[in-house]
Amino acid sequence: MRRFLADFRGQRGGVAGVAVLAVFVLLALAAPVLFASSQLQVTQATGATLAPPSTGYALGTDEAGRSVLALVVWGARVSLLVGLAATVISMAIGTLVGVASGHFGNVPGAVLERLTDWFLVIPFLPLAIVLATVLGSSLLNVIIVIGVTSWPGTARLVRAQTLSVEARPYLERARVLGGGHWHQMSRHVLPNVMPLVLANTTLTVAIAILSETTLSFLGLGDPFRVSWGSMLDNAFAAGAISAGAWWYLLPPGLCVVAVVLAFTLVGRALENVLDPRAGERS
Repeated sequence: MRRFLADFRGQRGGVAGVAVLAVFVLLALAAPVLFASSQLQVTQATGATLAPPSTGYALGTDEAGRSVLALVVWGARVSLLVGLAATVISMAIGTLVGVASGHFGNVPGAVLERLTDWFLVIPFLPLAIVLATVLGSSLLNVIIVIGVTSWPGTARLVRAQTLSVEARPYLERARVLGGGHWHQMSRHVLPNVMPLVLANTTLTVAIAILSETTLSFLGLGDPFRVSWGSMLDNAFAAGAISAGAWWYLLPPGLCVVAVVLAFTLVGRALENVLDPRAGERS
């Protein structure tokens, strides 16, 4: 762990990404302290509609007179929650399918590989839109939709790494000594593919946040919760572009860009630390 931390500190991009993520996580956790939840209710709004930034409203107001700053801070909670929760589902499915398809070289492995290929050839966004429409608009459904549609890439990477591990001598010795499939996968294969899974996790979080933003912008998010995507959707519907209300559009958009960029930087840094050959090739 000390060596890992020392190597990670040498990755300037990764350290910058961690710092940016720490700021957003602290804001999300402190949202109830900074702004009361009543400020999110339309009936409790007291400001003028689409008012520019002022002393009382640092980032202006939305079409209902609510503080844009309060919406951005509270929206961080939903966007980060969806990104992390959907990534956990995606990583679990992708790792399980990837290890199993790489370990079982006969019919089960072929079936899992074809299933992964099937999900890969289907465009992600149309599939997510269809599932979100069928399941309904709720925070849990958005998490499930993103999680079950974003795992094929992880499964492909894990399968390739599993095939490499399966060719190593200690796996052959484990089979000769009577180690079963579960023993081989849990004790030998999984520990060797976890660094790849960890590095890919941070990249998948960024994709999940972008997916949540896209679904919310299309009106398929939870209508009762504020997220950065729903803010962009409401701003577009309220005519913020034609009204020149840049303070309603830029903050949530910049937050999405900053968080996605931060997760990407952390993921690249983890990849370079856990696999130094990747950094040499790049």
